[in-house]
Amino acid sequence: MLALAAALAAGHLVAGFISINASPYLAVGNGAIDLTPVELKDFAVRTFGTYDKLVLLGSMALVMVGVAALAGVLSRRSPVPGAVLIALFGLVGAFAVFERPDLTAVALLAPLASLVVGIAVFLLLHRIAPRVRRDADSGGKTGTSRRAFLLSGAGVVAGAGAAGLGGRLISSSRDATASREAVGKLVPARTAPMIPADADFAKLGTPPFLTPNGKFYRVDTALSVPQVRTEDWSLRLHGMVDREIRYSYNDIRNRPLVERTVTMTCVSNEVGGDYVSTSNFIGVDLADLLAEAGVKPGAEQLFCTSVDGWTSGTPVAAAQDRGRGAMLAIGMNGEPLPLEHGFPARLVTPGLYGYVSATKWVTDIEVTTWDARQAYWLKRSWAREAPIKTESRIDSHRGFANVRKGKVRVAGVAWAQHTGIEKVEVRVDQGPWQPATLSQEVNSNTWRMWWTEVDLSAGVHQVFCRATDKSGYTQTDMRAGTVPDGATGWHNVTFTAA
Repeated sequence: MLALAAALAAGHLVAGFISINASPYLAVGNGAIDLTPVELKDFAVRTFGTYDKLVLLGSMALVMVGVAALAGVLSRRSPVPGAVLIALFGLVGAFAVFERPDLTAVALLAPLASLVVGIAVFLLLHRIAPRVRRDADSGGKTGTSRRAFLLSGAGVVAGAGAAGLGGRLISSSRDATASREAVGKLVPARTAPMIPADADFAKLGTPPFLTPNGKFYRVDTALSVPQVRTEDWSLRLHGMVDREIRYSYNDIRNRPLVERTVTMTCVSNEVGGDYVSTSNFIGVDLADLLAEAGVKPGAEQLFCTSVDGWTSGTPVAAAQDRGRGAMLAIGMNGEPLPLEHGFPARLVTPGLYGYVSATKWVTDIEVTTWDARQAYWLKRSWAREAPIKTESRIDSHRGFANVRKGKVRVAGVAWAQHTGIEKVEVRVDQGPWQPATLSQEVNSNTWRMWWTEVDLSAGVHQVFCRATDKSGYTQTDMRAGTVPDGATGWHNVTFTAA
C-alpha cells in the first residue's frame, strides 16, 4: 500500500508539469467515466448528484487499497506478486493516459514515473521486511530492523505526501483564476430586458428567477475542472465551411456582446429534479460566426470539442436559427464564466438539452454531417437531437411535509424552452385539475413560476402538477427515465394535513 501511494504521488507530481489529466489516478478515473454504462452513469447522477465524481474517486481508492493489501499478503515470500501488480497498475495508467484525446505522448511520462517509483519503493521495503520477520521468528532482537522498516515507511509516506502536494501546487500555478479575474466586468452592447418583479414567486417557495452562478447546476464528465487561460484559448471553426477561421479570446471579447436570459436543463434531470437553472448569458451570436465561415449545403451538425476532449453534436439548423439565439457565451450574470461552467467560452443553444447544445471549455467546432462524426453521448445510445421536454415541478411544499388542513399554498416552476409555458394545473389526489397563477413571462426560452392554493382535508394527500406549452401540448403522465432523450411524467408530492 505504501508503494501504491508512492507510485500515485510520483505520477501526480510529473503530471503537474504536463497536465493534471496526465495523473494516472485521474486518467483512470476519466477512463472509468467513459466506460461506465449509461444506466449506471444515470444512477450515479441521480443518487449522488454533484458528488458523483467524488464517489467514483473514493471507490477507486478503496478498490486499489484492497488489491494492494491482497498483493502484499501474497508477497510474503516473494516480491513477484507485488511487483506484477504495480506493473499492471502502471500499464493501466499508461493506457488511460494514451487514450486521453487532450494529452500528447509526453504525458506518458507520468504513468512511467508511477511505474518506476512504485516498483522501486516496493522492492526496497520488501527487502527490509523479511529481516523483521526472520528476527521475530528466531527470537532475536527486532528493534533495529523494525526501526529501519518504520523509518523507511515513514520516509515513503512523507515523500508521497510531498510529491502529491507538489503536483497539486505546480498544476495550480497554471490555473485560470487569475486569467478570469483579469477579464473584468463584461458589458454587453445589447442587454437582456430587465427581469420583471413578478417573474418569480420566491417568497412563496419558488427559486429566484435568475440562478446565482454558485448554485447553477453542474453535470459533466470532467474529474478536474479544465484550466484554460484566455491567452491560451482559441476556437477553431472548420469543416464544411467556405473558409476556416480561428478566433482568439480577444477576438470574441472585442466584438459587440449580446446578453440573453436562458434557462438550461440537463437531460439527466429526473421528474421533479433540480438540474434546471437560469442565467443571463453574455457572448456573441453563434449564427454570426457560422455566417462568417460560410456553412456549405448539406451540413447537419456542429461537432463541438471541449479542451478535455469531450464532444457534442449540435444541429446546424438550431445553431443558425436567429430566433432561437444560440450563443458562444463568455459570461454569466455579468461576470466571466465561472471555471466550472466553461471559462473561457462555452456554447448555449436554447431549447436543447445540454449534452447536445452546451459544450463547456469549447475549443473546436467542426461543421459536418451526422454520419461523419459521432459525439460522446451519441456513441452511448442517447438521442441525436434532444429538444427539452415540457415539464413542471412542485417546490413548495417539499414532499412529506406536515401542513395544516384547509387552504394550503403550493408553488413551483415549469419550463418548455423554446416554446414557452401557457398554463400550469394542479390537482389533489384524483380530484379535478385547477389552474395555477403564472408569473410574468420573460421569454420563451426561460422557465415560469406558478402558485395556487389547494384545499386539504385531514389526512395524507398527493398533489400533482402538469404544464401545457404554447403549442397546446400538455405534459404527459407517462413516467419515463432520462435515457435516451429526457424524463417525462407528472411531478407529485405527498402532504400530511392535520
